[in-house]
Amino acid sequence: MNRYFYIDTYGKQKGTFSPEELRMEQIRKETLVWTQGMEQWKPAVEVEELAPLFTGDAAFVAQQQVASHDQVQHAGYSTAAGTQQMPKSWLVESILVTILPFLLCSSFLSLLGIIAIVYAAQVESFFNRGDYAAAVEASRAAGKWTRIAMWIAIGWVLLIIIAIILIFVFVGSMAGLSELLNS
Repeated sequence: MNRYFYIDTYGKQKGTFSPEELRMEQIRKETLVWTQGMEQWKPAVEVEELAPLFTGDAAFVAQQQVASHDQVQHAGYSTAAGTQQMPKSWLVESILVTILPFLLCSSFLSLLGIIAIVYAAQVESFFNRGDYAAAVEASRAAGKWTRIAMWIAIGWVLLIIIAIILIFVFVGSMAGLSELLNS
């Protein structure tokens, strides 16, 4: 069974989907689809494997709906509950904990936030593909790496502040020592 991409009503490419999953996506006959081996995008009704989706054969429809419902429940969420809300992506936070500490204190360690950015970018992709479990896992990893980068940045800033305080204390004590020696 092939996996298909399709173009939604907003012109956005979505995929990959099995024919059963395409039924749940409620594609229409004129919806453009593509799969590996096709030279160009075609209306769904012109693809032999997808044509039964539009025939109205009651037995086929019932069979496909049961298969789709089982696959969706196996993926970790139920169609009865409706569509799941996309997990937090952490994209804005991960960008901030990567760029701001680097600009403020030139800490190359803040570049660990790039790992968080990669995971954060995957959340929406997995969610749009229908892989909710992978989206949740990518969100969890993005949150973890965002927090790691944040704590490294905080630690780095604290070290700089402590170093500045120690320099002022040292300079002050040297000035006091020189006054003592001059008296």
